[in-house]
Amino acid sequence: MINVYTNRENYQYDLHALLKSFYPEHDVRVYNESVQNDQKDGGSQVIIRLLEDSMELVLDIDGRKEYSHTYKNDTGVTKNDYKLSLYYDLCDYTGKTLPWGNLTGIRPTKLTMGMLDEGLCDEEIVAQMKETHAVSDEKARLSLDIARREKQILSSIHYEDGYSLYIGIPFCPTTCLYCSFTSYPIAAWRKRIKEYLQAIFMEIDFVAEAYHDRILDTIYIGGGTPTTLSADELDLLLQRVCDRFDFQQVKEFTVEAGRADSITREKLDVLKKHGVTRISVNPQTMKDETLKYIGRQHTVAQVKDAFHMAREAGFDNINMDIILGLPGELDTDVQNTIDEIKKLNPDSLTVHSLAIKRASKLSQWIEENGIGTLRNTDSTMEIAQKGAYALDMKPYYLYRQKNMSGNFENVGYAREGKFGIYNILINEEVQTIIALGAGSISKRVYPDGRIERSENLKDVTQYIGRIEEMIERKRKLLED
Repeated sequence: MINVYTNRENYQYDLHALLKSFYPEHDVRVYNESVQNDQKDGGSQVIIRLLEDSMELVLDIDGRKEYSHTYKNDTGVTKNDYKLSLYYDLCDYTGKTLPWGNLTGIRPTKLTMGMLDEGLCDEEIVAQMKETHAVSDEKARLSLDIARREKQILSSIHYEDGYSLYIGIPFCPTTCLYCSFTSYPIAAWRKRIKEYLQAIFMEIDFVAEAYHDRILDTIYIGGGTPTTLSADELDLLLQRVCDRFDFQQVKEFTVEAGRADSITREKLDVLKKHGVTRISVNPQTMKDETLKYIGRQHTVAQVKDAFHMAREAGFDNINMDIILGLPGELDTDVQNTIDEIKKLNPDSLTVHSLAIKRASKLSQWIEENGIGTLRNTDSTMEIAQKGAYALDMKPYYLYRQKNMSGNFENVGYAREGKFGIYNILINEEVQTIIALGAGSISKRVYPDGRIERSENLKDVTQYIGRIEEMIERKRKLLED
């Protein structure tokens, strides 16, 4: 347990994120300094006190000798300046550095994108990322490379008069160890799928009417696992989408096929019939023992069979997801996964760093087994990157999450012309995205950059029973 005390409430989120990055195995709690003497649960302490003319830092973690540092508070010192100072102190204290420095946000490419818009050259941007945030040279250049590519990919997107559509299918064959998304076992919900689809149809009809004068750029059906639906149910859903929306300017239509144990030739034929242009077949790892351990009830052989079926069905834009840092996996396991994926030759590869979500089963597993077996390192990231480059792919989007193993990032790689446009849009938050289904969140992006959100209830029963309320929420979000 690490207890952090500060007299600045607006610093609490940043302090928690930064301490957690250095101490992922610890429970970090941040308090107002006024409660310090009332705490009875013990544990290590970090005290950060901002005074009128100075900042005082005291570190006493893991029984080490107490470390203290006082900074002069010069006029114009920003929150980032304090975060940077704390970062360097933690580097000294722990003997390690972080690849993304003091950055705790999830969209580092927003920074490089902004600097590109300001007209800064590449070396100026890299220098500023390193100086202002202590980002490593490698990550600064990766962020810049991706920002440039994103600008080119999104050059034809209709920002002000367009939108993208997301449809969530929150059902899975089983729930994976690491998953925190809204997900329900399909076996328990099979008899109510038509009710769920009817609720989504009501949302579809409303959005199609409300945004009839807007240009639809991309459609993404995710989950959960959309292909847990039967072929007939998929057919009903996709037919409704095709009937209600104008596809003349749709640039991308994605369906996450996801789990190999949910993919059949009949379902793939339904997707193809309705014009789906991009699908995902996601192994996460090519090691049977790990698949079983994390709760995915399919084998590596089934992943390969599903991929070949998708190719035979005519899909020429297939993505595969992998996760680095899964329990017990070593460099040799990651290399094997990459070698097997290279044989399949997908069109894009999304490399995820395992994120430890409080709501997942993994969080409890770590409490029981320790964090030591979750290995995501520079070498595993390099193995995945070299594999993507060997497949003639380029990095095109990047995002980070809290509590990522190794404090790394998620990167999407793709061949030219096979980039996942929706992935960029959802992460950069530059276009309105209307989201349908339980647990989904719509985001309206205004011309001035302001963003407003509307959430659907996560509970499927509540979502179905209160669908009129969900539509009313959207009505308020979308009205001028």
